[in-house]
Amino acid sequence: MHVFITGGTGTIGSAVVAELLGNGHTVLALARSDGSAQALESAGAKVLRGDLADLHVLRSGAAQCDGVISLAFGRDYSSPDTLARAIAEESAALAALGQELIGSDRPIVTVSGTPWVPGRASTEADLLPTDGPVGGRGRSVTALLDLSRGLRSMAVRMPRTVHNEGQGGFAGLLVDAARRTGVSGYPGDGTQRWPAVHALDAAVLFRLVLESAPAGTSWHAVGDEGDAVRDIATVIGRRLGLPVEEVPQENFGPFGPIFAMDQPASSAHTRDALGWQPTHSGLLEDLENIQP
Repeated sequence: MHVFITGGTGTIGSAVVAELLGNGHTVLALARSDGSAQALESAGAKVLRGDLADLHVLRSGAAQCDGVISLAFGRDYSSPDTLARAIAEESAALAALGQELIGSDRPIVTVSGTPWVPGRASTEADLLPTDGPVGGRGRSVTALLDLSRGLRSMAVRMPRTVHNEGQGGFAGLLVDAARRTGVSGYPGDGTQRWPAVHALDAAVLFRLVLESAPAGTSWHAVGDEGDAVRDIATVIGRRLGLPVEEVPQENFGPFGPIFAMDQPASSAHTRDALGWQPTHSGLLEDLENIQP
């Protein structure tokens, strides 16, 4: 399959590109910079220059390929406004890609987060939230899954931390904050749990979903059902030689309310239905790769 991918140089995307190429697929990848283009070409992908906001470029990439994986998302989460702009940009991109594929019977796989369900681990059957700081993502992903006019749309829901060599995801944001402030901080009492997955395991799931998952379905790329945030902060503090303390959730900007939530997630159905089995290190073990 010739696959068009956006976000192909991120923690998840670079692993997905390698997984596709290593399993007989070819890749056309969106690149907005010379550095991204060089990294993608070195990995073995062909490059389509453009930005996520270039909707005509996105439609051109989708038109040239047998399937699409949409992973790109803005990197500025410093304020509610910048987060909202990133969500709006992603929503427009998903709508354009979906419309391009209508009537083609081709697959498109997008990414979202595992939902929060009070009192238990969320499952693949739970609906995405459509309100709150990231509710716009839930609305756009749901709209894509609802498209049923001759295309196969699926979503892979990612946990709060997608990690590789101690980097990435919400845990990576805790590392960045610790380096910046001199304290390995966590919001609330630290007993709240975050799910996690190794990027290389997540990449396998994206390939499996692209190849065979039914239309309109959602899947959970969850390796660790839930690691306590205080345990995450403790490893970070030890690796960086910093004190571990509770800090106000406001210290984490627009993500503060999300950071403070207990949000474990299950991938039991995904494992049973698709035969997906994570094989790489869990988050706490992977954080041992953090360098002081």
